[in-house]
Amino acid sequence: MNVYFDNAATTPLDPEVLDAMLPFLQNHFGNPSSIHGHGRQVRAAIENARKTIAHLINAAPAEIVFTSCGTEADNYAAFGSVRTLGLKHGITSKLEHHAVLHTMQALEKCGDLKLSYLRHDAQGRLDLEHLEELLASHPRTYVSLMHANNEIGNLNDIAAIGDICARHNAVFHTDTVQTMGHYRHDVQQLKAHFLVGSAHKFHGPKGVGFLYRRSGLLVDALIHGGSQERNQRAGTENVYGIIGLAKALEIAYRDMAAHQSHIQGLKDRFIEKLRAEVDGVEFNGTSADAAHSLYTVLSVSLPPSEMNEMLLFNLDINKVSVSGGSACTSGANAGSHVLNALNADPDRGTIRFSMSKYNTAEEVDYAVAQLARMYRKEPLSI
Repeated sequence: MNVYFDNAATTPLDPEVLDAMLPFLQNHFGNPSSIHGHGRQVRAAIENARKTIAHLINAAPAEIVFTSCGTEADNYAAFGSVRTLGLKHGITSKLEHHAVLHTMQALEKCGDLKLSYLRHDAQGRLDLEHLEELLASHPRTYVSLMHANNEIGNLNDIAAIGDICARHNAVFHTDTVQTMGHYRHDVQQLKAHFLVGSAHKFHGPKGVGFLYRRSGLLVDALIHGGSQERNQRAGTENVYGIIGLAKALEIAYRDMAAHQSHIQGLKDRFIEKLRAEVDGVEFNGTSADAAHSLYTVLSVSLPPSEMNEMLLFNLDINKVSVSGGSACTSGANAGSHVLNALNADPDRGTIRFSMSKYNTAEEVDYAVAQLARMYRKEPLSI
């Protein structure tokens, strides 16, 4: 058996998405900026994709800007807001994805803003009273706090955060890369100025994402050149990527209830079997709390053992693909900045199991069996 449990890093492409993309890979090749028929045909497809995404998140089409990925969208929101609006203070947390954390730190290093870090507890739950205090002292601030943590799966209450930001006239950006396509977002109800999506996190293609930018909030473009994306993002559009992005999000919304039920069942099975078969197993953050964690992610903390040094390698040779934290830092020696911020025991091993609609209960059982053998020091089956 060969199993893939690293869906928080990337997901397999849905066949329906590929079918939607193929005509734009093979036949509809026009440049959407061209005024002839070939170009107009492709331009119409891009605008239909924009309308689809806008409809799903209850936005206006003009509020959707296509990007190359979630990281670019995060950068666009931060640099555009801080430099265009003259914001001098930023608030984030040390648990954010590096797409946000490093961007905010770069702005501070350049002297564009002073950065404050929101407090959190040992499980990574954000202190919203501290947010209220910081904003009372620094109104008109740029606030960037994610919806769900990509490593430990914690869900943040972005509705409450949005309300706090609104009371203090703050600009609120939330990185929704891990939840877009897995939860419904309604930007008319959520008091956020920016949301982010990346297609490959919900069975779309790599290399394409989008930024929702609330109407009336005018910020400078991050990439300059042509007039594409209403002068908000220069460069010839990734046409087939955009088509795939819209189709993937459409499918995700269509089948969301069934997929959430299926994946939550797999996660519950993981928790039950790990507790039964691996002595001393624990779970990072609120990962094992169904009410307060992303249903696609389970962050497992394993007891101290010499096995931990080769943990991912041993699982890989036994055909179990997982991550030790964020895939964006795989292979780095510094370890997970999220687990470091939680003061996690460095002697314990960490695995992030992240699941999708394509995983099965049999795959869960196989992965747990391989892990259990490792900690019982029995030979692994290959």
